[in-house]
Amino acid sequence: QVQLVESGGGLVQAGGSLRLSCEASGRTFSRYVVGWFRQAPGKEREFVAHSTSYADSVKGRFTISRDNAKNTVYLQMNNLKPEDTGVYYCGLARFRTASQNGYDYWGQGTQVTVSS
Repeated sequence: QVQLVESGGGLVQAGGSLRLSCEASGRTFSRYVVGWFRQAPGKEREFVAHSTSYADSVKGRFTISRDNAKNTVYLQMNNLKPEDTGVYYCGLARFRTASQNGYDYWGQGTQVTVSS
């Protein structure tokens, strides 16, 4: 069983930056693809990024990185916009996919709020 814990969310003004972390337990972390998704109020969860792909809405602003030694994946978010507001979740998948159905494990989420 793998457990994921996200952290790093918070309140930031538009144009600011945040770095989210997703820390995983379990020795098999390195075998998985880690993806980030987000869910805005009243909307469905949407894909943000995995190792080789970014949603069009975040390209050039968000960067995903990984430290297998720490079992941690990061999402650096720069030039944040109010529309980036939502709960951000990380997930583990066995293959690269932008579909949440492909993810076997999820964290509890961390809130990101961007004020205008």
